[in-house]
Amino acid sequence: MSQVRSEIDRIDAALVGLIAERFGYVERAWQLKNNPSEANVPWRIQQVIDKVRSHAEEKGLPPEVIEMVGAQWRNMIGWFVQYEEEKLRQQETGSGETAK
Repeated sequence: MSQVRSEIDRIDAALVGLIAERFGYVERAWQLKNNPSEANVPWRIQQVIDKVRSHAEEKGLPPEVIEMVGAQWRNMIGWFVQYEEEKLRQQETGSGETAK
């Protein structure tokens, strides 16, 4: 059991690393945008969710897990969108000037 737990811990650490890497691209994305309305792009959000669900299906995950993965991705994307919107609002007001 300790080996299984160790592998789960390793995977969790890798997932956190990948989320951190994804956050770096979110950080760059808001810098390429001009206003907060550009942060929430519904068609792109759905495209990402669909791709993630498709990857989960390809891996043979049970339907309940696929639903959970989709929900978690939607939650993560929602947070990232709010983050981008806030950064862009700060940039508009001059309190978060960033070079493009």
